[in-house]
Formats: sequence, structure tokens, C-alpha cells
Amino acid sequence: MSELTLNGKRILLTHADAFMGPVLIEVLEAQGATVIADTDSLRDPDAPERLVGRAGPVDIVVANLAIPAPDSRVEDVGETEWSDTFAALVDPLPRLLRAVLPQFRERGAGKMLVMGSAAALRGMKRTSTYSAARGAQIAWAQAVGVELARENIRVNVIAQNFVDNPTYFPASVQENPRFQERLKREVPLGRLVAAREDAQFVAYLCSDAANCFVGQVFPVCGGWVQR
Repeated sequence: MSELTLNGKRILLTHADAFMGPVLIEVLEAQGATVIADTDSLRDPDAPERLVGRAGPVDIVVANLAIPAPDSRVEDVGETEWSDTFAALVDPLPRLLRAVLPQFRERGAGKMLVMGSAAALRGMKRTSTYSAARGAQIAWAQAVGVELARENIRVNVIAQNFVDNPTYFPASVQENPRFQERLKREVPLGRLVAAREDAQFVAYLCSDAANCFVGQVFPVCGGWVQR
């Protein structure tokens, strides 16, 4: 089997109807993977364990978690906004990993890829809650990634922004002249990263060709951040 294919891989994909979900299903399946696509919110603390139980054998978890980004001024961020954002974007991660870890260890291999945000890597106004949650995703994945690396369990993050997707850049946003001006002004690429470009990179990271990556953060944002 070529290292660049996903033949025989079973990939559990969360929030499969939002963010990068639809294009990930298309691209991962085209590469030979069997995608177990789930659309639950995973806010219930027991939901990740139930999901993994239903999924059966899983080689890779793609944690594709998304919510509309709160845009409150920092002084207006309340307890509910803060806790709800972390409940949606951060809390499911350790629960998913705990649920799948026994079978990863029994198999002697496994991967978890977090679909995160470059909002955690560059300050933006009115995004303190969202950026903090996305930053927590990155910090968690980096720590867990180095902890589990010796067990052949790989945990990494894609930190994306300015990637074409219906959750954060729907047609109504893309067609706005002010957004087009912002895109040309802020993004060196001068356009949105295509959804398939991002999804194909996900497919690569899920493949055996990318087994050397451990607790790493990969910005996919057209040069909006560089690290």
C-alpha cells in the first residue's frame, strides 16, 4: 500500500455537516478511506464515548469542531459565552481521545488531527473568547502529541483561516466588496485557500507518509500567519 493513500483507514470525522466536514468526506473517501461521519454537537460529556463506541474500529480521529465565532468586545464577554465556546470547541477533545485511546494502544498506532484556527496565532479585535478556545486546542494537542509520540500515536493541529468553508466564509461574506478588499490587504495569497487544498493536506497528514509529525501546528491561511 502506498504511504500516500488512505486505503483501509477508518476515519472518524466530527461535525461532518459543518466547517470542513463536507469536503473532508469527499477528499478522504477519494483517497480510499472509510469515513464515519458524525454530526452530533458533542457538548454532552458522554457523547464522545458513545460516538466512538458506535464507530467501531477507528484508525484516525479528525476533530472538526466549529461554532459561529462570538464577536463581543472584551468587556462584554459573559460567563455563558465563555463557557459555551469552550464546551463546543475544547471539552470534546480530551473526551474523544480518552474514548479512542484504548484501541489505539491495542493496535500500537493511531492519529488525531484537530481542525483548529489561526485565530489562536494572531490577535484580532473582538475575538477574545474564540481565540482563547482555539488557542486551548493548540496547547492541548501540542502537550498530548509529545506525551503519546513514543506509543506511535500522533496528535497534530491544522490552524486555518481564510479557507473557503460555509461556516466562516459563506457566499454572502465572500461576495461583500469590503471582505474582498480585506482579503487582498491582509492575505499574501490574495485569495481564500480552496477547500480542497486544505482537505488534501488533511489527507496527507492522515496518511502513513506523515507519521513523523508530533504535536505540531500547521497554519493553512494563505500566509496570514507564518510560523
